[in-house]
Amino acid sequence: MPSRTRLRILVANWQDRENPNAGGAEEHLHQVFGRLAGRGHRVTLLCSGWPGAAPDAELDGIRVHRTGGRHTFNLAAPGYYERHLRDEPFDISVEDLNKVPMLAPRWARARVHLLLVHHLFGATAFKEANPLLATATWLFERIIPAVYRGLPCVAVSDSTRDDLARRGLDPTRVAVIRNGVELEGLGPATTRFPDPTVVYLGRLKRYKRVDLVLHAIARLRGQGTNVRMIVAGKGDARAHLEATARRLGMRDSVHFAGFVPDEEKHELLSRSWVHALTSPKEGWGITSIEASACGTPTVASDSPGLRETVRHGETGFLVPHGDGEALAAALAAALEPANRDRMGRAAHDMAQRYSWEGVTDAFEDLLRGLMGEVATAQFGAADSGLRGVGNLPRGVPSVTG
Repeated sequence: MPSRTRLRILVANWQDRENPNAGGAEEHLHQVFGRLAGRGHRVTLLCSGWPGAAPDAELDGIRVHRTGGRHTFNLAAPGYYERHLRDEPFDISVEDLNKVPMLAPRWARARVHLLLVHHLFGATAFKEANPLLATATWLFERIIPAVYRGLPCVAVSDSTRDDLARRGLDPTRVAVIRNGVELEGLGPATTRFPDPTVVYLGRLKRYKRVDLVLHAIARLRGQGTNVRMIVAGKGDARAHLEATARRLGMRDSVHFAGFVPDEEKHELLSRSWVHALTSPKEGWGITSIEASACGTPTVASDSPGLRETVRHGETGFLVPHGDGEALAAALAAALEPANRDRMGRAAHDMAQRYSWEGVTDAFEDLLRGLMGEVATAQFGAADSGLRGVGNLPRGVPSVTG
């Protein structure tokens, strides 16, 4: 397609970035599709609302339509689309899947349907949600092959692509376009905190397993290492984590900072000695890349997503998930000033490869390529194998970093 072509894009996502529960998926959405809007594409977002939210807004050049709530959006979205958006001639519909599938190809009208997947919960859902919601999430994920087979997909990591393949989707139809980070303003600090400091920054959810880091810190302190920890972020697991810290006798050595604005976040990541992230599964460890950009190594669980953002022994350490002794040993090694500085420099160099502009370029190339395949099919060219919207366009490579 000519470079001047402007696309009309519908994005369906659970939340927008103003939602009080917004997280990494919403950051990704606005970084990429906000940039696409800035390049002249017409982007419409259909998402959920919350008490007191305006029914519509314009954010980052994106027209935002809100309907339903946190637990009702999947039911409300098709009806809202029929009432307000069905007559708009969308070129591409993007379902941004990061919780429960919305089945957008069944109710949204567009020339091309694209599935964007951050990560799938699988059995991990039972570690976070109540049994009823966890069972619903697990069951909905089981229907992914039936609804999305034959559609082009984007995964944010090799791990997510492999997960989709295990569920029956063709991995050759899944482009890997890794997440980026906002590199501007990120960089090593001139001085670290005076005491050895480990930082966790992100949502405080049980499945994130921040408690593993607390236990590892307690183990190190019991061995005579004067290490402290900063836990930055908000979420419903905070009370549980605070109780764990008290039970471990670390009331004075663990600071719960709550939500922190970007400037303070960057200071915490750059001045801390080590960043820790011990989730059993992530789509992409974006905070580990942010920490890397700040020159701080990461100690993480050797789990899907995270093993792609930490180079073991080079930019940090990977440990078997749930192995408290291995986690404590890795933290101790990373806190050694020589290791910290060596891995911090390598991490900073690695992070420079991940920019949101580059991610947006890859998405734009992919979307235009898909539209080009549709145009070729409509003009009666030889069967391209797409069959309407099925395959990734030839010549659009995965962006693997």
